[in-house]
This record gives sequence, C-alpha cells and structure tokens, in this order.
Amino acid sequence: MTDTDTDIDADAETSIDAGTSGDADPMQAGADAGTRVPIADPTLDEDAIGRVRSLLESGTLADGPEVRSFEEEFAAFCGADRGVATSNGTTALHAALEALGVGEGDAVVTSPFSFVASANAIRLAGGVPVFADIDPETYTLDPESVAETVARRDDVVGLLPVHLYGLPADVPALLDVADDHDLFVVEDACQAHGATVRGDRVGTFGDAACFSFYPTKNMTTGEGGMVTTDRDDVADRVARYVNHGRGETGTGGYDHVELGHNYRLTSFGAAIGRVQLQRLPSLNRARRETASAYDDELADLPLETPTEPRGYRHVYHQYTVRTDDREGLAATLEKHGVDTCVYYDTPIHRQPAYESVSTAATRLPRAERAAEEVLSLPVHPGLSDRDRRRVVEAVRDHYANQ
Repeated sequence: MTDTDTDIDADAETSIDAGTSGDADPMQAGADAGTRVPIADPTLDEDAIGRVRSLLESGTLADGPEVRSFEEEFAAFCGADRGVATSNGTTALHAALEALGVGEGDAVVTSPFSFVASANAIRLAGGVPVFADIDPETYTLDPESVAETVARRDDVVGLLPVHLYGLPADVPALLDVADDHDLFVVEDACQAHGATVRGDRVGTFGDAACFSFYPTKNMTTGEGGMVTTDRDDVADRVARYVNHGRGETGTGGYDHVELGHNYRLTSFGAAIGRVQLQRLPSLNRARRETASAYDDELADLPLETPTEPRGYRHVYHQYTVRTDDREGLAATLEKHGVDTCVYYDTPIHRQPAYESVSTAATRLPRAERAAEEVLSLPVHPGLSDRDRRRVVEAVRDHYANQ
C-alpha cells in the first residue's frame, strides 16, 4: 500500500498552531510566566471522551466488540491482514515471540539501544537476547553487525529490530539476513506508528510487528499494544495467549487449550485508540512539520540532527540530536524552560538486569557512544509556533555563548 495521509480522514482537525503566530518573544514570555515546553503532552479530544462515556453507560468495560473493531481498523491502517490488541507494548512483544515458538535457550538478535522491554520480552519468552551494534546515523540495528552476529552463532532463531525514535530500521537488508538464515523477524514498532519504508507502513514487513499505545506515543490508548501480522497462525496463537490460552476468543468459554496470560486490552482503551487512529495522520504531520523547522533552524550548529534515509518516512516519536556537550545543552534548555530527555543513557547490555546475559567483554561501541551523546527535544503535536521558536532560540543561545 502507499503511504498517504488521506487513508484516514483528518480534515476536521484544527491546526495546533492556530492563534499562536503573533505571540510575544517566547524566551521572555517563558521566563515571565513560568511556563515550560514539555517533552510530551498527551491529549484526548471530546470524541474519545464521549466514546468512553458511552461505554461506561452501556456497561461494556472489558474485552469486546470495541476491541475487535480497533484490531481490524489498526491492521487495515498498517496494511496487515490481522491485528490482535494487547494490554501494552511489552505484552505485545512477549505474546508475538511466544506465538512464534521462542523457547528455552533460543537466541534472538536485537538492539542494545532501545527501551529495555525489547530485550525483556525475549527473556520472558524463555529466549536469550543477543545484541548487535547500531548504525550511528539512524540508531537502528546495523544489518552488517547483525549478519556478523548471526554467522558466529548456531542458536539464533529470529531477529527483533527496533524502529527507534519513529524511524524504521533497515528492514530490507535485515529481511535479507533473515532469509539467508531462515530466521523469523518481529518488528518492534512501538515508537513508529505510521512510519514507512518505500511507501509501505511498518507493521507489514516481518512475521509479526508490535506497537505500544503508551500516553507519550504517536497515538495512545492510555496503556495498550497491538500485534499485526499477515500470518493467521501467528494471529490465532497471539489471540489465545493474551486470553489465558482459550481455544476460541470472545466466546466466554472455559476451554483453555494452552498456557496463556491475561494480556487483553479494555474496551475503554480500544475506544480511545479508534479515535486516536483517525487523528494519527494529522498528529504525525504536526511532528514532521516541527522536525523540519528544527532541521532548518539548527543546521548551522555543531550538533547532529536526525536523519531520514531516502525512501523512509520518519514520524518523529522523538526528535533526537547528538552532541558532545549534552549536559551543557540540557542545562541551557532547562534554564529557558524547555524540557529534554535522554533516550537512552545506558544501553541494555550494560543494565544491571543484564549482567547475567551480557558479559563485561561485550563491546558495542556505536551504541555505547550514542548513549553518551543523544538528547531529545520536544516534538509532540501540542507544540505551538511560540514553543518551537523557544526551543530553537534556547539551543542557539547555548552555542552562541560557548
């Protein structure tokens, strides 16, 4: 499918910048008013609130028709045949790996530069996370490092690439590695709702893909997740696993054919998600517009701004710059009332919980260096023109005073 913002009607969305272009100087206004520019600002519109209110009145609170509709609509948005909703992104990853048969001792290659849930899900399924290094420009798995890692081992059964910060990993090259070694591929798309590679949306490239709908993501259900797949066997296994291993989902029966968990999404979450999905194209456009403005305004400064490879569409879950003066830049932005965050300051293979998985000799220099240099700036759709100017002027102020 092609990636167009008209797939879901967002024409009724009002501009997030309406009425802001004539504001006074943002730096002075922020200092006087004590306001801040937050790193994230999740909001729900009246339509979502109204749908939740209707569910409250109807008494349909848990899993049900609202969830089934959300699954169908989200899968269709991605271009996948099936969608199975889950309670969050971590449970989506765990359920997908269980559905693909990951078992005790099975190695799955993933990124060390990600939120820890990517690797945790492999361990929860009984597998062993094996880390390959990243591309220093995209921060996603380097296919050459993955190929070298797979060639050194005989226990690798799959790949779990992470589409980080809203930018897809190099899935064409990673799929070639997987095909050469007969490996499954699970996309961790928890930060990349609506991102594309060569016109196709993430969620359609591997054997399964997993999304998170945490409040700070590009779209939210409060807490929630989704597995998308074109494989009926995987979708059926995921649906059973998230519903206590029941043989038939949605029947209310007690025929438990295999081990499972309660990883179900609520009807409340699904109702919010259906509205958020309608808004997602416009929300992503707002993020891309802010990112483009930052790219232009920061281009002459001694820091690296995000890259968007040819044929890729970045949806900027985060706008992450790279600098050898991260603490100083963050301090200047803080002085100007601009929130920042570091995603992620400790690679997974250096986390205390992974001491028994990764030896001290494990070196992934590009991931380790990125962890020392990255800093994310506000890019959420709630930013006004004034907010964006304030961010840019704060960054420029830092380098002007060096």
